[in-house]
Amino acid sequence: MGTLSATGIRAIKTPGRYHDGGGLMLVVGKNSRSWIVRIKEPGPAGRRRDIGLGSAALVTLAEARGAAVMVRRQVLAGIDPVVERRRALEQIPTFRIAATKLHGELKASWKKDGKHHDQWLSTLETHVFPSLGDRLIDGITGGDIRDVLLKSVDDKRGALWLELPETARRVRQRIGAVLDWARANGFRETEAPLRSVNRTLPRQPKSDGHFAAMAFSEVPDFMKRLRERDASSRWAVEAAILTATRSGEIRGARWVEFDFEAGTWTIPANRMKAGKVHVVPLSASMLALLKKAKKVATGDYVFPGQNLRKPMSNMTMTKLLRDMGVTDTVHGFRSAFRDWVAEETTFPAEVAEAALAHAVPDKVVAAYKRTDFLAKRRQLMAEWASYCEGAKAKVVRLPRRPAVKG
Repeated sequence: MGTLSATGIRAIKTPGRYHDGGGLMLVVGKNSRSWIVRIKEPGPAGRRRDIGLGSAALVTLAEARGAAVMVRRQVLAGIDPVVERRRALEQIPTFRIAATKLHGELKASWKKDGKHHDQWLSTLETHVFPSLGDRLIDGITGGDIRDVLLKSVDDKRGALWLELPETARRVRQRIGAVLDWARANGFRETEAPLRSVNRTLPRQPKSDGHFAAMAFSEVPDFMKRLRERDASSRWAVEAAILTATRSGEIRGARWVEFDFEAGTWTIPANRMKAGKVHVVPLSASMLALLKKAKKVATGDYVFPGQNLRKPMSNMTMTKLLRDMGVTDTVHGFRSAFRDWVAEETTFPAEVAEAALAHAVPDKVVAAYKRTDFLAKRRQLMAEWASYCEGAKAKVVRLPRRPAVKG
């Protein structure tokens, strides 16, 4: 039994805190009366907190005592009562619901109908929903994602990550997209914890029929060897690395697109995969490269082919890599850049995606797209250039990754 009574409460007129026991208190003000319960968080360093239970005009003494007991039980179980209450009010969606909503938004931005539309969701239905489908989206951790990727495909095969590498990478990317969507919509406090997941996954077997992307740790050494080459395509490959752009965007670059004073390269919409103008901030290294190329320029193209009126061919760039004993693709340096951002920097995922000119669903962009992150991307590309040139670089053999698609 507590020390307060219903009759006694009505008689209280003086402002103050009146204890009932078990941390429950009636707080009386000049014009208000409310219930709070004081709790102590578990552990030796646990802090004391007062949690409101409602107005005394609406919540009876018996109801306040019941609510106080529930709060204390939640605390003992390691549950934050305030967070639980917010979840109930905000109606945090499950992973299944969030994935379905994101899929609907993505479909609106896809240019063509086809099997990709169905596969995007079907891979989650097959490999993720059985484990995480009914979990609240704000409670999914890096460990949960890792468990999904290392779960056996079936009774006869082992971990998804090792048995079906390409599918597993798609699953990982799509889980990350769903969690990032949840954060953008206020359902999570953090982005997808993919950095820690990536560092703890075993090396995947190399896929047949695919050129692997170069591991980012190998890029500084490659850049050093690249700069020792005499081939005219060397500048084009180096530019593709320093700007993290697609090989077609590099090969089609025209001098009129560059603003040396502003340090930017504006690629017109008709040359971009997403059909939108893309402004690339240029690092000091990239500007130096362009100035050297400008001295020998004889036409509109920055990297012309044998016919100076036409751009360099893609095979010319690929041949240079093969001559250097590299089996990776030029496009694969975009993967190296993306992995480096995720694993070695603290730049947000949306800045990296903006640097790669990747299209994202409009509703997700709405939370961030008050800017194109040009200032942040300028800093990012400067740091990437420094890394590529060997600043604090350590060459460590890491698993090769498939090239970024698109």
